[in-house]
Parts: sequence; structure tokens; C-alpha cells
Amino acid sequence: MTIAEAAPRLSRGALKSEKLTEECLSRIEELNPKLNAFITVTADLALAAARKADQDIAGGRYLGPLHGIPVSLKDLLDQKGLPTTAASLVRKDHIASADADVTASLRAAGAVFVGKTNLHEFAFGTTTEDSAFGLARNPVDATRSPGGSSGGSAIAIATGMSLGTVGTDTGGSIRIPAAACGIVGLKPEWGQVSVAGVVPLSRQLDHVGPLAASVTDAWIQYNSMLPRDRHAAASLEAAPLQGLRLGMLTGYLFDRLDADVERVTLATIESLRKMGVTVSEVAIPHATDMPAIYLHLVFGDAAEYHARTLVSRPGDYTANVRLRLEMARYVLAEDYVRALRGKAIIAAEVDRALDGVDALVLPSLSIPAPPIGASTMPVKGGPEAVRTLMLRCTQPFNLSGHPAISLPSGTTPAGLPIGLQLVGHKGRTPALVQAALAVERAIANAG
Repeated sequence: MTIAEAAPRLSRGALKSEKLTEECLSRIEELNPKLNAFITVTADLALAAARKADQDIAGGRYLGPLHGIPVSLKDLLDQKGLPTTAASLVRKDHIASADADVTASLRAAGAVFVGKTNLHEFAFGTTTEDSAFGLARNPVDATRSPGGSSGGSAIAIATGMSLGTVGTDTGGSIRIPAAACGIVGLKPEWGQVSVAGVVPLSRQLDHVGPLAASVTDAWIQYNSMLPRDRHAAASLEAAPLQGLRLGMLTGYLFDRLDADVERVTLATIESLRKMGVTVSEVAIPHATDMPAIYLHLVFGDAAEYHARTLVSRPGDYTANVRLRLEMARYVLAEDYVRALRGKAIIAAEVDRALDGVDALVLPSLSIPAPPIGASTMPVKGGPEAVRTLMLRCTQPFNLSGHPAISLPSGTTPAGLPIGLQLVGHKGRTPALVQAALAVERAIANAG
């Protein structure tokens, strides 16, 4: 059941939050031992909140479409009274003294929190393999990664362990697991959703946003994450497909794709074209510089945040994340400043690519979910490192700060999900979501 399906039934009392929450908790109990999506499960708190939601709704105090909906939080976000582990022993004794801003907003909207989800330690990875609480597994194929760093959040939605969830995205950590697990992931425009109370990776690039079973569900959650005075329309209509203008980002962002990802993506774009969508080719001239710009910003910010504990508690980090942080110490100030200039250049070039189109279109993830433990994957042009491939299509829009959304567009012959990414104009997130609604509908009709 989606949020959009459950909400009207909850509002009129035809469905009880307690029953819905029990079903999600039952799914967690059944599937979490195999998939390891959750670090902390808050069954008693969730059921108490669900019963209160039912009482409030019955008493005429319905708060909106998230009221009584079971929601999970990536374990980077503070929830008062609970640990915020960031999937690391470094924070094993941390108990949140207050809700993160996003947690507070969702609580005010009536969400029922069922637990904290697993992630790549400190969000410093793309596979959710390096976690002090054990690796997470893809719900489609348990021998493969669910993507990361918000891997547990994606699993929770794909399996019905929660109807809504919150992830973070520094280089693609909402969109990558959404693509790998066959769900929707929305990275809002940078700065739209508060990061207060969220363990940082890079303060220059961190975003908070929803993962969801549908574009509509993503919108409902995103809207509820905003301060009340910035809420947009409660619901959106799909943009007309006829006349929708998409800019196809050719060159660098299509150069190193898995064969199935390339085939499905190009077939989807061609199908949209036949349905009346105008597709033109656009480019980001300095695209090849993006990995270096990204690395110097993320490494510099991460080295600063972890400077004290990397010295005092190095053994409490997983080996791969500790190595990455040790490398990060060698980023020079001049490299960081140059990267800030490069970030501004990329943002301007994405703005220019969007001139005359409603959204950009490209793959969300250049490969299907990789096997757990894989260091490289075959793509056009030869094998390449998994981490590089998983960031390739998403990190440009963390650098630029533009809103971006991943939605399912097909599968490989083995049934592994493939994601399509749309990128919108700054200040026009509703328009991006309306375009995504139209594309989601078109893909469903074509299938």
C-alpha cells in the first residue's frame, strides 16, 4: 500500500494506523534478519503513536496525508531519546536530546516512526556494505547491494517495512539506492530541507529528502519536511506529456554505462519522444572535472568533521571508511578553494543546460545493483571501480544543487531495477515533480 492509497482510508477511519503499523512491524520482523535494513526498531513507541493517531483522527483532528503513516528514518537523523549511530561504533553512546528539524516536521504531520535504518557508515560510501551493524542486502537479489548510503531506507520502502522514509544525499545517496531497489528517490534543491540534527558528510553538498513507492508519495513526504510556512500544494497533477521538453545529457554522462542500463534508458527516452515529449541533446562542458571537484569538497569537509575521533578512536571506524578518512586528511586548502570555484562553474553549466527545457534526463545509476563485495563492474569502455560508477550520474547535481528525482524505468533481463533521473530548475521543484508524474505514468502505460 502506498501513502496516497492509505491516507484517505485513514482519514475516514476505514483503516487504522495501529493495524497498518503492526503490518509494517511484522514485515520488519520477517525480513530484517535477512536484509538488515534497520539498526533500531521502535515497536512500542510506534504502536503507541499509532493508537494516538487513531484517536486523534476519530476525534476530528486529522493532520493530513502523513497522519498515522509508518515512517522510518535513516540513522543519521536525530530522533529524541534514541541513538543516532550513523552506522558507526564511534557514535554508539550518542542519544539524541532533540529531534532533527526534519524529524520534528514529520512528527508534526502525524508520522508514526517505526525505526532507524541502516546505512553506509557516516554516509561515506555507495553500497551500505561498511556498517558497524552489518551490511544490507538488496531486496530483489540478496547477493547484491541495495545501493547507498541510504540503503536501509530504500529496502524499507521496497519491502513494505515502512510506507515512508527519509534519506540523505551527498553524491547520490537517495537516488542511487532508489534506482538499485526499484523505487522513487527525490533529492530536493540544496538548502530547501533543513539538515539541522543530521550527522554531516559534507556541509557543502548534503541534502535530505524522501524515498518512496511512487512520485506522489515522494511529494507528500517532501512537502511535510518543509516548514509549515513553506508548504506547497498538498497534491500535484501530472504535467501534460504532449509538449514536455527534456534535455538529454549526452557525452560524459552516457559514456560509461552498463549495456542494459543504456538500452533501457535510451528505449524509455525514445518511447517518451513517440508520446509527444520533445527531447534535445544538451551537455555539461566541464563534466569530466566533476569527480575531482566532488572529491576535494567531500574529503575536505569529512576530514574536518572527523579530525578528533579519527585520532582518538580510529579502531571504531570500519576499515574502508577509516582509510577514506585518512586519505581525506591530505586535501590541501588550495584544492578545496579551487573545488568551490569548480562547484559554481558546474552549477552555472547545469543552469545553461536547462535553458529551454523543463528538465534534464539521464540514468540515475550507470550500472544495476552490483554484487556485494564487487570492486569493479563491466561497462562500455571497460571495467571501472564500483564507487566511481555509482556516483557518476548523480554527483553533478549535488555540486550544482538542482532538484533531481529517480524513478523506475525498467529492469535488466535478470530482473534488476534500472532508474531514470530527471533534473529540474532551481526554485521549481513542483514543476520537476509534475514532470516526473507524467513520465512515471507514461512508463507504466508503455509497460
